[in-house]
Amino acid sequence: MVSAVNESLEHIKRGAEEILVEKELRIKLARGKALRIKAGFDPTAPDLHLGHTVLINKLRQFQDLGHDILFLIGDFTGMIGDPTGKSATRPPLTPEDVADNAKTYQQQIFKILDPDKTQVMFNSQWMSDMGSVGLIQLAARHTVARMLERDDFSKRYKGGQPIAIHEFLYPLIQGYDSVAMRADVELGGTDQKFNLLVGRELQKQYGQEQQVVLTMPLLEGLDGVQKMSKSLGNYIGIDEPAEEIFGKLMSISDQLMWRYFELLSFRPMSEIAAFKQQVEEGVNPRDIKFLLCEEIVTRFHDQAAAHKAKESFIARFQKGAMPDNMPELELVAQDGGLTITHLLKAADLVKSTSDAMRMLKQGAVRIDGERIEDNKRVIAVGTQHVYQVGKRRFARVSVV
Repeated sequence: MVSAVNESLEHIKRGAEEILVEKELRIKLARGKALRIKAGFDPTAPDLHLGHTVLINKLRQFQDLGHDILFLIGDFTGMIGDPTGKSATRPPLTPEDVADNAKTYQQQIFKILDPDKTQVMFNSQWMSDMGSVGLIQLAARHTVARMLERDDFSKRYKGGQPIAIHEFLYPLIQGYDSVAMRADVELGGTDQKFNLLVGRELQKQYGQEQQVVLTMPLLEGLDGVQKMSKSLGNYIGIDEPAEEIFGKLMSISDQLMWRYFELLSFRPMSEIAAFKQQVEEGVNPRDIKFLLCEEIVTRFHDQAAAHKAKESFIARFQKGAMPDNMPELELVAQDGGLTITHLLKAADLVKSTSDAMRMLKQGAVRIDGERIEDNKRVIAVGTQHVYQVGKRRFARVSVV
């Protein structure tokens, strides 16, 4: 039994940031019963990106170990708006927005999770029945002082930024979800740690065994600096066309590739370690990156689409689609990267940043042959790509 628990923990710890409390998780695993594994998602946007799948992948690992997956769609909390990491009150979604986005989520998550072994739940199921009296009783279980221990609330309070009363309800309701679902383990991003611990505290107050909290890191986006976010334009949507996903993944830095392998790939870590060794011994990292791209595209499309996307990529970039001779230069970045508009100007591919924005809008800019239209794209330090503007202007640029 001890060896089985250790083996399970090895899989569970992969890529995880923190487990609170690991000793408690060992005890739960040693019972040999399927655990109730919870992860909640507010349907704030209609499309999931690879950053969201870090948690979903971890759910899949628990599922493969024989545990019960409780995928919570926060249709009730979505109408409050998660204040995590926000410097201002977040506008709530309408019930119509929540319903539409929740439907899309269900379609997308089963590209990773086994639908027959996944229970999709909505926190409106119990929150709608709680009523105003129940909500007041729930609010009585936590203090304002404890809420202000949360970093973003504390900063806003000290900075004179308003905090609406309903924002204090968000972590309480997320915590109560764990009570209603009788969760054994709850997963969340590192930015959700406060909320996850509220769940532990409320379960204790309600006489339940406390859930173990497992936090996962926030996946860096294509820029390699900021967390993946649609608003920052550094994301890869899982519903994007196969060639788009493939091309975007090929644009990440060689260093970031290993982070993506650990958090997004289902390959064993021993195999990924072998890939690293091969690169150290001289194998082109591009060839290893191909394997990552094919795996991810296959997951969200199919193997044929992945093969076609790879062939298309090679045809564009390795069979004479680009000139043999082009300017090669290094650009020094500040704050972790260069915006695409400044890079194009610094590389003399455009006359000005406004010219760069115009060319981006026209679809005349490509990175390694992949059309780019996002003028907020940040190019990370440590990357080298071929940039093209129009049909004749090329440059191979390293950002240092």
